Amino acid sequence: MRIETADDAAGAVLSRIFRPTAISIDDPALRTAGATGPVVLPPGSLPWFQAAARTRSPAEGLSVRLAPEGRMTMGWDPAGAYRTFGEVIEQKEELAAGRAASPSLTD
Repeated sequence: MRIETADDAAGAVLSRIFRPTAISIDDPALRTAGATGPVVLPPGSLPWFQAAARTRSPAEGLSVRLAPEGRMTMGWDPAGAYRTFGEVIEQKEELAAGRAASPSLTD
């Protein structure tokens, strides 16, 4: 991961928050069926990024608000939860980066 900022102090804080080390979190949504206890997330995935932001930011005096931005996308509909919230975020990020086909109203 590359962090670019004009403020060296902000860059140092972000480097500490997003240092590429595994994170252990106790999130039942990430456990396999029948498992208990914390889950270890290796660096690099979207769940790791979210966990790093949420668990390490308070120690740096920051709070976290994750708000995906994407063009031509709709919000997450819990009633039609055929995709998890995390999958929707990943899809929005892919669309924003131009790595996936744009959704079509005729499909």
